[in-house]
Amino acid sequence: MAVVPEPETPVLTAPLTNTFGYTRSLGPVLSQFALGLRDGRIVGSRAADGTVSVPPVEFDPGSGTPTTDLIDVAATGTVVSWTWVDQPAAPQPLDVPFAWALIRLDGADTALLHALLVDSADDVTTGLRVHAVWRAARTGRIDDISHFAPGETATPAEPNTAEVDAGERVVITTPITTTITHSATEEESWYLEGLKAGKLYGSRIGSGVDAGRVYFPPRKVSPSDGAPAVERVELADTGIVTTFCIVNVPFQGQRIKPPYVAAYVLLDGTDIPFLHLILDCPADEVRMGMRVQAAWVPEDERELSLGSISHFRPTGEPDADYASYREFL
Repeated sequence: MAVVPEPETPVLTAPLTNTFGYTRSLGPVLSQFALGLRDGRIVGSRAADGTVSVPPVEFDPGSGTPTTDLIDVAATGTVVSWTWVDQPAAPQPLDVPFAWALIRLDGADTALLHALLVDSADDVTTGLRVHAVWRAARTGRIDDISHFAPGETATPAEPNTAEVDAGERVVITTPITTTITHSATEEESWYLEGLKAGKLYGSRIGSGVDAGRVYFPPRKVSPSDGAPAVERVELADTGIVTTFCIVNVPFQGQRIKPPYVAAYVLLDGTDIPFLHLILDCPADEVRMGMRVQAAWVPEDERELSLGSISHFRPTGEPDADYASYREFL
């Protein structure tokens, strides 16, 4: 049986969280549902056959016509089915054991999924009568109802304490987040350790169509034919601009005031450019072939990332010959 050798460099691992804020308009029907929640009311839709849906549906399930008949239903109802959550996870609505329940509100024919707060699972039964418990600050989300609790009588919602925009349409942002533990490859590990130490490391491919080519960031194998990298190569922090763009349009999360330049930089001794910022000169003076050098952040601020290089800046040297970078255009 083949034995996998121990890596020469300790492999780095770290938690990685990706978050995307999904923003959408609720449209004319669900906006009325959201606005009702803001006011402490629950709104449903009535179909042509008299069936009432909560939350409201945008089109009549029978005829397919747009929904226009919206009505208020009660904040009390009956548990149709349920499941117990003994150990709530961080994103869930309550931080103590609770039940997810399908609740048919009085005046509705469909069930609404929501959290039901009781002392234990023994206190939940199908047919249990429950009522909504409202939050004081309401923004037009389903969690404006904090949870449901046992009981026949719902306490009316207090006046809303949240500052909300006026209007008939509601726009909401839903954060979508995943957190994983990322393990770097051995090559990525020494590349990242190098950046923290103020050094640039690439990898040289040993055979095949890319034989002798140096990649930065390093690769374990050639992307062309899978030939393995055979050598770690320490590189200079100087290079040339191959292609670039001038960013003139502001966007959310932008940390640099436009205009500024994002460019592909070909480090001396490498065979593929990578993307970084060009600063310390007017944006309209950046050009293909310009010689640049890394501007490192202070040593005590460096991290295990390419952010250890703040940007690249012109060296003032003569521009490189077009032949030295034309294959990357």
